[in-house]
Amino acid sequence: MPNTENPYDEMLRKIAQMVEELLKNLPKEENTRIIGCTIITNGGMPYFARNPGVEIDEKDIPIEVIDSPDSIFVTARLPTTLHSAPYADITPQAVHIVVNERRIPVPLPCPVDVIHSFYQVRHGILDVILRKKQVPVKST
Repeated sequence: MPNTENPYDEMLRKIAQMVEELLKNLPKEENTRIIGCTIITNGGMPYFARNPGVEIDEKDIPIEVIDSPDSIFVTARLPTTLHSAPYADITPQAVHIVVNERRIPVPLPCPVDVIHSFYQVRHGILDVILRKKQVPVKST
């Protein structure tokens, strides 16, 4: 459902679908160099998360978090060498990105609906889409 506050959301969703179709149909044998592409259409300001309470080292992976009105988007660039399949362990209060047997905690600004949240790994990028938990409105 488009956000009524931003009339461009529907247009941006259509552009995102067109870009995804374009990326799927690019010739594989030519020198195409697009690595990871995520288009987020419903606003939010990005900020970068690091492992809380841990000093930054060269093994850290960059993690970007975007908080929008109804969702939280977490994007992580995966290392080039993987020893096992990366995944996201989603809980109501946090997400843990598991890469090469390391659990990287990503604290969340609010609780999320685990059942309606998901992740995908494509082209060296792990994208996590978290639906914010709806707080029941008390009637007065």
